[in-house]
Amino acid sequence: MAGAGLGRRRFLTAAGAVGVKALTGTAVAGSAAGLDATSAAGYVEVQLLNITDLHGYLGAPPARDAVIAGADGATYTVGGVAYMATHLERLRADRTNSFFFAPGDLFSGWEFPAFSLSDEPTIEALNRLGLDFATAGNHEFDRTPGFLTQHMERGAGAGLDGAGVTHSFPDSAGLPFHGADFRYYSANVTTTGPDGTDGVAVLPPYNIEWVDAPGGRRLPVGFVHLTALGTEGFPNSYQPGLRTSDEVAAANRCAALLKAQGVNAIVLSMHDGAVAGDAFDAGTAPSGPAYELALRVSADIDAIVTGHWHRAFTMMLPDPSGRPRPFVEAGCHGQIVNEITLRLDPTTGAVVRELTTSTNHPNTRDVPAHPGLRDVVDHWAGYARERAGRTIGRQRTPFQRRLSAVGESAMGNLVADWALWAAGRAPDPFDTSPRPDPAPADLALIALAPRLGRSVINTDLVAAPGEDAVTFERAWRAVGYGNPLVTASVSGAQVHDALEQQWAPDARGALTYAPLAVSANVSYSFDPAGPAGDRVAPADVLVGGAPLRPEGVYRVVTTSYTLTGQDGYPALAGFREPVRHRRDVESFPAYVAALGTLEAAPTGRVTAKGGAAMQPGRAGRLVPLDAPVTELPAPVAAMEEAARDTGRRPVC
Repeated sequence: MAGAGLGRRRFLTAAGAVGVKALTGTAVAGSAAGLDATSAAGYVEVQLLNITDLHGYLGAPPARDAVIAGADGATYTVGGVAYMATHLERLRADRTNSFFFAPGDLFSGWEFPAFSLSDEPTIEALNRLGLDFATAGNHEFDRTPGFLTQHMERGAGAGLDGAGVTHSFPDSAGLPFHGADFRYYSANVTTTGPDGTDGVAVLPPYNIEWVDAPGGRRLPVGFVHLTALGTEGFPNSYQPGLRTSDEVAAANRCAALLKAQGVNAIVLSMHDGAVAGDAFDAGTAPSGPAYELALRVSADIDAIVTGHWHRAFTMMLPDPSGRPRPFVEAGCHGQIVNEITLRLDPTTGAVVRELTTSTNHPNTRDVPAHPGLRDVVDHWAGYARERAGRTIGRQRTPFQRRLSAVGESAMGNLVADWALWAAGRAPDPFDTSPRPDPAPADLALIALAPRLGRSVINTDLVAAPGEDAVTFERAWRAVGYGNPLVTASVSGAQVHDALEQQWAPDARGALTYAPLAVSANVSYSFDPAGPAGDRVAPADVLVGGAPLRPEGVYRVVTTSYTLTGQDGYPALAGFREPVRHRRDVESFPAYVAALGTLEAAPTGRVTAKGGAAMQPGRAGRLVPLDAPVTELPAPVAAMEEAARDTGRRPVC
């Protein structure tokens, strides 16, 4: 039976976890016997290796994640799949029963080569590393469920689609993308029907692997997989056609199904996480959703491997019956390889918990880089550089984010016009979600300098002196961070209230102005000296030349961040019939290519009454309408500084 005792031997056991220093980390164990190699004699040893939240960082992690510290204060420089391959070879050496897997967020990463090349570099690297299977994290749904299952898993849909977006690139061997050599799983992600009811499972809920045992016997090990609750509502993975169900219920259901099939060793791989101290090779004072789950989920589960929170820890936690089991997370961006060693009863296949160990191994860069993986990284970096320099359009005028006194900018107007254009394009061919078919978008709203989060606009779009070419990389970096545009139905009153919410008090109670850009078919005027909630008269808002009707229904397109209230404009909450469009990083370069030449975006969409306006981002300060605004508002500047340090990094 699962969780069998030591049976043939008797050992002294210690309460809680036991640790001993390993070559590159601290091994924790269910008891002191687990750290004694002779105690394991006669049992079937199973090695579980895992990484998490790689996010496409194939060459090296961002600077903030490049050094990790252990419980003894020692630090390690880490990262890079070429070094990881060398460590994996050493860890796997002479191991008969070994599995390498990951609890999610392997792709949809923020490093330019992977992110700009449909994350195919990440899949090739993982294939070369020998990944056996993976849990779907929230970012695996950043594109669409169909992109995950059809393209990333099976390699379908190579070439250009109707919007000129490329899906397939030559790999390091010069071959077209063939998809993953491993499968993705999730027990709690289903489609949602038009009536809001649960549909069908998007991915298989669990997998069973087999290990060699004495006498030619084979023993099963089951792996249950969970995706972070609420994935369908996260900004980057916003998917109105999906639903995630309760994690504990899904895990318990799958554990029971596995037990009914005679599987007595069960591992939970979950894309949700916890905090358990700052040392990568220990675990103290845990908290967070994965920890709460670990205390409650079925005692038939013998180990819990987590991700999503970009934290690193390894420890033993008691299951509901009081028996210890590993509870681990392996950091992010290629920092760590976690190793769990299970010992199975050779007759029943049950895990002997007292003999279980777990070690977080730092992926140090002091070993030789594996030549095969080094070639993969170099190939994709070079290919990305070549593609980055390709001309996709021309521009006749510079587009800058610098805001006028009324909160308008040339770049903001260009981006608002792009959003309205994008809402009318054909859907992503991999989008398998149910799609309501209401009228197209009536207007676009784009947050230029939100009080919360960051603007979708990253940089100015300014050509070099004497040049008018817009390269792929300049367009790609100028707008977006992997966020989809969404069109939804709202009332005219909601549109009005969102415009009013451009003026709101900051944390200290001072009035600030966080302007929204509007598409070229919209214009409005405001009274900067008016009372709160009454600065914009509905009659002064023109949509398609007609005054805004508070009782009317409008289709508005904006980013999922803005639509779901995470940019500080909550009036749009309660929207209906959402339709997801392509991600910004694919869509904006396609817009530039479709236009061919970027002309000046019309200005004068926003005007102020009374001869003065509140300077964007400034608390309570009125300035003349012709006063130039030469600096970015604080929220944008702060995010730009963070971007220089961390690269593109939305919420995990």
